[in-house]
This record gives sequence, structure tokens and C-alpha cells, in this order.
Amino acid sequence: MSRTQTISQVVHPYISRKKDTCGGKPIITGTRIKVSQISIEYDRMGMSPDEIIEAHPHLTLPQIHDALSYYYENAEAINEDIRGDEKSVAQLRRSTPSVMDQKSGST
Repeated sequence: MSRTQTISQVVHPYISRKKDTCGGKPIITGTRIKVSQISIEYDRMGMSPDEIIEAHPHLTLPQIHDALSYYYENAEAINEDIRGDEKSVAQLRRSTPSVMDQKSGST
């Protein structure tokens, strides 16, 4: 006899998507803080949830934890968005020299 496992959809009360806010990417509801930003601060920068709150004092601990939960459930899609943003930044840097470089004559 085989057992089937039912996975219920997790509700994220602090996460929303709006077509006209941050390009429709998942954000912390009522803010313009993207889930990807929280994930970068946590995973890549090594910030704890408390440190993230210090950096964004208008957020709450439940909002941070919900953003991280949402990220881990949708990591592939969010990481793809992050890679796309990184490519856009790299292209912009190549096409637009920095003011400091221009002043120092390095470009």
C-alpha cells in the first residue's frame, strides 16, 4: 500500500506582489523591500534577522522570517531574478563609467 503525502500551500501573510511595485516581484507587504533583498542580506551578507531589522527599522521580525520562508520555498525563481539584476548592473557599469573614474582619468 502506498502512502500519498499532501503538501498544503503555505500562506505568507507578509508577502505580496503588485504589478506596479518593484516590477511585480515579491515584496514585504506595505513596503518596497523585495524578498530578494532580504535573502541577499541574510544569505550573502551573513546578516541575522535582528541585524536586518536594524538596517530596516520599519520592518518587524515576523516580516523578516516570512520573507525568508518565502525565499526558501521559491529560491530558484528568486535567485534567477537576482542573477538578472546582477547582469543588468554589470551592463550598466560597462556602459556608464563612474564619476570617480572620470575625475581620476582612469577611463
